[in-house]
Amino acid sequence: MSNPFFAPSTLPYGLPPFADIRDEHYRPAFEKGFADHLAEIQDVVDSPEAPTFENTMLPLERAGSVLERVAVVFFNKSSADSTDFTNELEEEIAPQLAAHSDAIRLNSALYARIARLHESRHELGIEPEGIYLIERYFAEFTQAGAGLDDTDKEQVRELNRKLSTLTTRFEKNLLADTNDLAVVIDDAAELDGLSDGEISAAAAAAAERGLEGKFLITLVLPTGHPYLASLTNRTTRERIMTASRSRGIRGGDWDNRELVTEITALRAERAALLGFPTHAAFVTSDETAKTPEAVDAMLRKLAPAAARNAIAEQADLQAQIDELAAAGHGDAFTLASWDWAFYSEKVRKATYDVDTAEMRPYFEAERVLHDGVFFAATQLYGVTFTERPDLISYHPEARVFEVFDGDGSPVGLYVYDLYTRDSKRGGAWMNSLISQSTLLDHAVIVTNNLNVPKPATGSPTLLTYDEVTTLFHEFGHALHGLFARVTYPKFAGTNVFRDFVEFPSQVNEMWMLWPEVLANYAVHHETGEPMPQDFVDKLQASSAFNEGFSTSEYLTAALLDQAWHTITAEDDVTDVAEFEQHAIASFGLDNPAVPTRYSSTYFAHTFSGGYDAGYYSYIWSEVLDADTVVWFKDNGGMTRANGDRFRARLLGVGGSKDPLEAFRDFRGRDATIQPLLDRRGLN
Repeated sequence: MSNPFFAPSTLPYGLPPFADIRDEHYRPAFEKGFADHLAEIQDVVDSPEAPTFENTMLPLERAGSVLERVAVVFFNKSSADSTDFTNELEEEIAPQLAAHSDAIRLNSALYARIARLHESRHELGIEPEGIYLIERYFAEFTQAGAGLDDTDKEQVRELNRKLSTLTTRFEKNLLADTNDLAVVIDDAAELDGLSDGEISAAAAAAAERGLEGKFLITLVLPTGHPYLASLTNRTTRERIMTASRSRGIRGGDWDNRELVTEITALRAERAALLGFPTHAAFVTSDETAKTPEAVDAMLRKLAPAAARNAIAEQADLQAQIDELAAAGHGDAFTLASWDWAFYSEKVRKATYDVDTAEMRPYFEAERVLHDGVFFAATQLYGVTFTERPDLISYHPEARVFEVFDGDGSPVGLYVYDLYTRDSKRGGAWMNSLISQSTLLDHAVIVTNNLNVPKPATGSPTLLTYDEVTTLFHEFGHALHGLFARVTYPKFAGTNVFRDFVEFPSQVNEMWMLWPEVLANYAVHHETGEPMPQDFVDKLQASSAFNEGFSTSEYLTAALLDQAWHTITAEDDVTDVAEFEQHAIASFGLDNPAVPTRYSSTYFAHTFSGGYDAGYYSYIWSEVLDADTVVWFKDNGGMTRANGDRFRARLLGVGGSKDPLEAFRDFRGRDATIQPLLDRRGLN
């Protein structure tokens, strides 16, 4: 049987032939991919001609097709539908990929050709995107260490190899420990407060593990869990929180503490070798932030107000607990982290008459997708979506949609994978299976993965308010990937600076509650009645409610990420818990009732997900997002003219120009922080 990765797919849009792909195809495809790519690079280096854009940059962009095909499919599978085989192969392949990347980026002869082009880039007579391509290659090769001597390069290679192995192991440990710590419930009475759909999902999850008659609550990636807002049984809430916070610290094969200290020490050592004081300085030097000091200044500006607001909110929650106890409705106790979500909903209800749980019957998943998420995209950008059940995806639950522009021309494919499963890592994300490029004549295929519990057959999938927000957010990434139209694959889709990539996805969240969108999808799944307008009015009136908690838990994680990556090569950190506590306390955010969104040992973003020293990106991007929301509201809201402007000047450029330049082109000026402060109640 021929290997399906050795040649381009003949399926629509180049969709990988998932029906033909077997485990035995991956390793040979990686081997051929590595060899072919290096041979193509060597051809560039061996050219006897002086470097030109045509004989250097274009071959670089065309190289590596087999490796690209196998890598995107394999790593999509390892994150969305892992197996023992993929786990084993990923640990084998990760260091090989690191070595392969180093063989290219640390190639002195190749770097010399790029450097010569960089010196004369403005005299080459090429278009701006080509000039920017040279600038990005030169910057990335320089930062990677291409200018080091051979001895230092060998050290960089060894550090990269070790890091790739350790970060892969961290991710696998986290998935295994998360699955192992799922909370088993014996009696349905302990799940009081959950909906019938949530209880059926817990029963189905237990049955899948052979626990008939029991209920299983699987953990989500963040510290908190959606069920904590509804469960009336305090012991059950505590069990979930305890399980969540226990990930990676229980000893045994899945303990991540040693990996955390090893990874951060190696990153610090590599940064020093590359001429940077810390890993954070290394990372931010090639982001829009430019320096960790700029990040620190922003986060410290927000932290005091967030902590102050959280303490005020905590007092309100404690008062609610005390009042209920005094009235004979439960015991008196001191608010703990597992109580916050439950009692904040009670205070929200008492203060604003808002109960987000009451919204859930109006958030049936299919309707949210078609009449909410897709509808908003159609109104703004003119695109439409047609399901293609004839196209086979990587998992039976992953559905394929064909996307068309307003004039009927094809845009690409969108793959939607909603439900959680033991083989899927936690969280929610967007991937590209095929990235658009005019040079390569590539179409575009993007995926969205969420982790919504799947109810029993026949029960509707009702989303929480947060899950609807997440779907709109991840679809914003998908639109970025679908709409980008670039010449060179380096700039395709969401290939932008890390601290800019969250901006388009955060903007897309605004349409969730936009009146004409909400009216189109938020109807009761049984009665067909629209969501009452007063639900929305009250929700918007309470928009800054609990923002002290939300901002604090996020900032704590962002600051923890920075703390780990501002250690130097001389620092020797051995106690993860002590380091974490000290870092959190140093910013005044050490409130036991407000735990960090991610503790170090399950902080996948920073220890295996590519956000190392970059978790600040979410709130950094939110400055742009909040300012953009103001622009939309000031300019007529959801109109095709506004959508077309955002698409053409931001989404459509992908990474083909400096992102802040693209923002200025759209907005007419730089962003201001005031809209963010207003949104989060941090004035």
